[in-house]
Amino acid sequence: STYDEDLIRQIRNGMHGAGIKVETSKGEAWPGQHEINFRFSDALTMADNHVVYKNGAKEIAHANGCSITFMAKPFESWIGSSCHVHASLFRDGEPAFRDDDVLFDRFLAGQIACFEELAVFLAPTINSYKRFAAGSWAPTTLAWGRDNRTCGFRIVGHGSAKRVETRIPGGDVNPYLAFAAIIAAGLHGIENELELPAALEGNAYESDAKRFPSALRDATAALESGTMARAAFGDQVVDHYLNYARTEQSLYDKVVTDWERTRYFERG
Repeated sequence: STYDEDLIRQIRNGMHGAGIKVETSKGEAWPGQHEINFRFSDALTMADNHVVYKNGAKEIAHANGCSITFMAKPFESWIGSSCHVHASLFRDGEPAFRDDDVLFDRFLAGQIACFEELAVFLAPTINSYKRFAAGSWAPTTLAWGRDNRTCGFRIVGHGSAKRVETRIPGGDVNPYLAFAAIIAAGLHGIENELELPAALEGNAYESDAKRFPSALRDATAALESGTMARAAFGDQVVDHYLNYARTEQSLYDKVVTDWERTRYFERG
């Protein structure tokens, strides 16, 4: 990763110039793969920062003769790229989870209950779902655990820093949709006083915990059959994204891939 530091430093400095506070950056699992972490803020500011970062990083890379992708799974044999979201609630300017375990549990329970239906907002492309694979550091279940990176949700910090890390979104996520889904699901859990299931101990990949959809087609069906998203966002919003997902799936279904040519060219 030190070989990339000249470029990564330019990106960090560019974000600083844009008013975005970068806390850390580091090399990740595969060549050219990097992680960057921003100082927390309110949801809308963080979504704006996310978009500025993606566009800025691409432009800075291009000026250096490089390209950056935020695809969730650019190569099948490599670890995918994620966008882990750390979420907490504030009440009157103070951390609401600090002294209210019930509120925290219901906020998390809402996400576990609703994320199958809201999958299109969290994993919006065909490629998004190819990231979800056992042993890949990307979750396959809607389980939660304490500092358990095989789960879809990881509990991080304590006291005023206590928060939920949602590990489901990939690098391709639309932050406005993902943050809206997290907030809506959390509020659904609070308003309906949902009970948090037991924490998962051990390897979530090998558990029988509820699964996150494994393909955009399944996510589309879950959104179409559900009622929570329509109650939270309205019919027009849900119908718009259902149309998007169906169109994306239809276009993909018509494509003949390199994999098909390689596997079947001589078999016919």
